[in-house]
Amino acid sequence: MSATPNVLFVFADQLRASAVGCYHDEPVRTPRIDRFAEEGVLFPVAASCTPLCGPYRASLLTGMQAVNNGAVVNDLRLGDAHETLAERFAKAGYDTAYIGKWHLDGPDRISPVPAGRRRRGFAYWAAANFEHNYTDSKYYRDQQPERLVWPGYDAQSQADDVIAFLRNRSGSRAPFLAVLSWGPPHNPYRMVPERFLQQYDKRAIQPRPNAGEFPLEDLWGYYAQTTFIDEQFGRILDALKDAGLEESTLVVFTSDHGDMHGSHGVYKKGWPWDESLRVPMIARWPGRIPAGARAQFPIATVDLMPTLLGLCGLEPQAADGVDCSAGMIDPTRAVQESVLISNPCPAHVLDTRGDDMVPDYKGRRMEYRGVRTLRHTYIETLDGPWLLYDNVQDPYQLRNLVDSPEHAQLREQLRTDMWEHLRKVGDRFEPKEAYYSRFGIDVDEKGLLKGVIKNPYPATN
Repeated sequence: MSATPNVLFVFADQLRASAVGCYHDEPVRTPRIDRFAEEGVLFPVAASCTPLCGPYRASLLTGMQAVNNGAVVNDLRLGDAHETLAERFAKAGYDTAYIGKWHLDGPDRISPVPAGRRRRGFAYWAAANFEHNYTDSKYYRDQQPERLVWPGYDAQSQADDVIAFLRNRSGSRAPFLAVLSWGPPHNPYRMVPERFLQQYDKRAIQPRPNAGEFPLEDLWGYYAQTTFIDEQFGRILDALKDAGLEESTLVVFTSDHGDMHGSHGVYKKGWPWDESLRVPMIARWPGRIPAGARAQFPIATVDLMPTLLGLCGLEPQAADGVDCSAGMIDPTRAVQESVLISNPCPAHVLDTRGDDMVPDYKGRRMEYRGVRTLRHTYIETLDGPWLLYDNVQDPYQLRNLVDSPEHAQLREQLRTDMWEHLRKVGDRFEPKEAYYSRFGIDVDEKGLLKGVIKNPYPATN
């Protein structure tokens, strides 16, 4: 066991916690992730504090809430105001690597992210700003100017790249921070090797109890993609062991946000329900993190940077998040009671068909703030208190208790907790237009960022 561990941070895109076997909810096969959970600490409640791709990544790298790092919508370039996770580790002598989807270099999704400051401390680079065409997946490597294509399915080739990186560590004295950002199980859902689709009978797949009719074929592909990345994660863990790095490496598996798939009549991400904001989160460090443990506190995106620094014994960095390392080493410790969740600039709302964009949700503005505890969810919008759930008694969030007289005291306690979180991070809970103005964001009439350059040959669903 090393006092200065390597760090391997692996995250999927749009993988909700309920769709991972060890969370014991949906019938998804993830045997390697499940075994990994038996070897480390599992977080029953890990929240994507702003459940969107770009805002998650910005909060992961800076430890700051979206209203403070400026990444309040997708396709913005991460600003220079805050030192990043990789910059901090590089200063401490770590070799750094980033592989996969970046989504932090502005609205041009196709062009390369140039070497230097815009890679934010990552030296080894095999990544694209944005790519979800898994069988014709473009990326750029290190200093090479040409656009490359991952062979076959990109998630498998990216796992190969991580494995090669690990094998090349032999003889190196420097520790490493390696981040792998996968595209699946994000749509296009059915773009996955056929043998994984064959593991599921699409006729037997059932919607969650809080979902109505929706394309079950999407969920079929979503499950197959999840089992696919489970296999790739297992290959990486095997390679880590074969390279003699298992004992000296802190490994984290998580996701940027979830996927609604028709629950509560809506789709994709950005929502305050658990299908959108609750993600898997498992960490393993043999000899330091107890095997088979369950954390006794919630954790959020902004906590990850200070927690990784704390686990590695590095100097803390100013952050909105909390260093939860003590609660990983001793999972019986309740480091915090609640975490802040928000969507300060909702770009659009998807209707029950999952395609049309509407400006609000049932007449309610969708800028929201709230808190998630191990047991409860509380959410309010600019229109006032909106949601209150007891997630133990009501795991599918079917009974909104926000107007229940017998829960009035609980509602006010959680509301006070939410406002204390907002006070600490300097969030005044303003309309989205205030953040557009503050950060110089130009959006169209639907609230979508103007000038986004997309792949001219997009993948089909």
